[in-house]
Amino acid sequence: MKISTAVSASNPAPPDLRGHLDARALLRQAKLRLLQMHYESGVGHIGGNLSVLDILLCLHHCILGKDDDLILSKGHAAGALYIALWSRGLLSDEDLKRFHKDATRLSGHPPVSGIPSIPFATGSLGHGLGLAAGMALAKRIRSLPGRVLCVTSDGEWNEGSSWESLIFIAHQALENLTIIVDANGLQGFGTTKEVAALDPLADKFRAFGVDTIEVDGHDFDALTVALGNHWPGPRAIVAKTEKGHGVSFMANRMEWHYLPLNEDLYQQALREIAG
Repeated sequence: MKISTAVSASNPAPPDLRGHLDARALLRQAKLRLLQMHYESGVGHIGGNLSVLDILLCLHHCILGKDDDLILSKGHAAGALYIALWSRGLLSDEDLKRFHKDATRLSGHPPVSGIPSIPFATGSLGHGLGLAAGMALAKRIRSLPGRVLCVTSDGEWNEGSSWESLIFIAHQALENLTIIVDANGLQGFGTTKEVAALDPLADKFRAFGVDTIEVDGHDFDALTVALGNHWPGPRAIVAKTEKGHGVSFMANRMEWHYLPLNEDLYQQALREIAG
């Protein structure tokens, strides 16, 4: 029996999802729609989308205010960002049906224009944090309210430009900037430990003068507390996540950085998430 993923996108205002049951319902609904969108478009990058989805939903439903800006530097997880926007009624089902299609505004990486909630095109890894730092400094110079939050991957910290941005952020003491690392431990060619070991990443951030905490990136309450706290100076949150989270055959498997879903695996994934 095939499982229907037809759900409503009409959320006039972000609900308060700090309770476990509401968060679980939101996550289940979002994961089902993410799988459907990727299956119907024949597009991969599903594993990394599932690792960051909890973070993006938490940001959009519990954290972001009207004066805040979010940059998804990990641009290959654009699908999860689109689903988070859809879950708040900021994108429609018709938009999602056009994902990765010709003439779509929902490209495989966040687009350069056309979606007000997406300030920059991203996906060339290592660039998003520099953009976020510039936005945060501009807010301070212009005395504008709100924070800038930047979501990166852990593999993205192989890029020298990420560390250059961190030097700038610490030097400028950008107290209105929060870095969130989707630390799923895998990248395109292996584990982060095999490709270029970064651990302990949190200690490296602290050595640059950035206050840093580590949280379970799939614990909605822990994320809400960590992201909602304000303290002096720039901050970083290393969110420990799992690639392909919630789907047994994708969980912690590098190949799901790339693979699309066939019909049988799609149905299995839906059963696991729905059940």
